[in-house]
Parts: sequence; structure tokens; C-alpha cells
Amino acid sequence: MTDSVAIAAPAGSTRKAGRYVYAASVFLLCAWVIVPLYFLFINTLSSPETVNSFPKSFVPEFDLGSLTFFAGFNGMLTALKNSILVAGMTMVLSIVIGAPAGYALSRFDFRGKELFRMLVLLTRAFPLPLLALPLAVLFIRTGLDDTAFGLALVHTTLAIPFAVLITFSLFSGIPIELEEAAWTLGCTRFTAFTKVVLPLILPGITASAIFAFVISWNEVFAAAVLTIENRTLPAFLLQTLGEAPLHLKFAGGFILVLPALIFIFAVRKYLFAMWGIANR
Repeated sequence: MTDSVAIAAPAGSTRKAGRYVYAASVFLLCAWVIVPLYFLFINTLSSPETVNSFPKSFVPEFDLGSLTFFAGFNGMLTALKNSILVAGMTMVLSIVIGAPAGYALSRFDFRGKELFRMLVLLTRAFPLPLLALPLAVLFIRTGLDDTAFGLALVHTTLAIPFAVLITFSLFSGIPIELEEAAWTLGCTRFTAFTKVVLPLILPGITASAIFAFVISWNEVFAAAVLTIENRTLPAFLLQTLGEAPLHLKFAGGFILVLPALIFIFAVRKYLFAMWGIANR
């Protein structure tokens, strides 16, 4: 009896220590994400004098001078519109192309299947600067240079490998017997997919779409090389804020981050559904 109590005590201490480590890890991870965003928010809503002073304040002054400057800055709203347009097209194209590829990899066996999966992933190994000159020449010859659609095609190629692999994992987690049961009830392969499989993987499809949106929204190299008049917001800020004062750089970073946060917040219920968390 004494031995069992002695063994149970260290086990309970270990579980308690594990909970502390888990809580500390969650806290550090949240702080890693939230603290930079909070300081970005504070410095955006502070006067130039406060931004350049030390020590830093933890309470914003709600000075809208920097944001007002950007709202009236020539070309900023156009760049914002271009970013939303390009990211939206990238999101749609990556799902339209990537989801069928993921379904085919999950449901069909063919020679070279594993090699194809590896090649899909290896497309991300090519550095974009290495492809910049050939892409620029190709786009100029085809008339896609300095267009939102041409840039969306480049961003789609960056997002498709992840879309394919994510949807492949999603489809692999759904038993083929569900589709076979639908076939026996008179459904075609397409109707079985739309009525049985698609509702089950919709949260994962949405998560893949969010990933493609974020890739496009943050990409700056291709946007800076392939566009001149129709730059996206990251390329526009890179061009205009190189020698700008510090408070304007904070405001530019806030304007760049805010739309992506709003979009992710708007579709958060699909992410929660994918992770098995109750919708809020």
C-alpha cells in the first residue's frame, strides 16, 4: 500500500508539471504573436514624437495622423484594391486546381504517384529570384506583365503545392465507403463528391484557401518585379517607405496586416471546425 502511494505521488507531480509546461508554452506562443501586433497598433496610433521617444508607452494616443496620411496618399487605395483582387484570384485558382489534384492522388492509384507528390512539393524548392527574368520575358511576350491576373498566376504556383498536399490529406481521411454507398443509391461520382465528400472537407478547403490568401497577400518579390503601375500593397509599401520616417513605416505595416487579420477572423469558424473546436 505504501509503495503504491509512493508511485502515485511522482506520477501526479509529473502530470501537474506537464500541465504547467503546456500552459507556459501556450502563453509564450500567444505572446509571440500578439505582442508584436500590439506594439504595431500602439505605434500606429501614436504621434511621431511618441514613436521616436523612449521608454515606449503601452497605451495608444489614438493619433490618426499617420493613418490619415496613408489614406490620402496617392496610389495607396489602388494598391490595396490590387492586393485584394490578386489574393482573391489566387485563393480561387489554387483551390480549383489543387483540390481536384488532391482528390485524384487520394482516390486513384497510378504509376509514379509517390514521385508526383514529391515533385509537387519540390516545386517550392525553386527560388523565385532565379525565375524572375524568364517570367518577366514570358509575361511581356504574352501581355500578362503589369496585370493582376498575371501576378495571380505566379502566386497560384506558389500556393498550389500546399493546396494539393492539404486536400490530399483531407480526402485520405474520408473513407471511400461513403462514396461507394452514395453510388449504390444512384449518385454519380460527381454528385457523390458534392453531396457527401465536399460538406465534410469544407473546413479544410477553407483553411487551404486562407493559406493561399496569406501567401499572395504577403508576397512582394514577384509583385515588385512583374508590376509597375498595378503594384500590390506590399510592393507599393516597399517602394514608398524605403526612406520614410519610422512612424509612417509602422502605419504602413498596420495597413498591410489589418486586412489579412480581418479576413482570417471572418472565416475563423471554418478553421475551428477543422480543428474540432466548437464554433464561437
